[in-house]
Amino acid sequence: GGQQQRVAIARALAMEPAVLLLDEPTSALDPELREEVRDVLRRLADAGCTMLTVTHDMRLARDIADTVLFFHGGTIVESGPPDRLFAEPRHERTREFLRSVRE
Repeated sequence: GGQQQRVAIARALAMEPAVLLLDEPTSALDPELREEVRDVLRRLADAGCTMLTVTHDMRLARDIADTVLFFHGGTIVESGPPDRLFAEPRHERTREFLRSVRE
């Protein structure tokens, strides 16, 4: 669970990558462990770590991203700062997705 995620992140950081690549780092975790992993990633972001993260965890994206890219059908539909993209999405497909995850 969360401990395995934290260990995997620590191992990746030990190699001193220019960019940390993360694929659904909070998926399949219970809410408490999900929050622990979010906290680790938030601290890395605050420390200036560059991360490319694929996630359906909108809270994580909002909290740690400088730029959010929304993909649909393998294409970037919309991109922008999280505050703008989550509050005022410009593309209908982005609005539909955000409505579906809020319900």
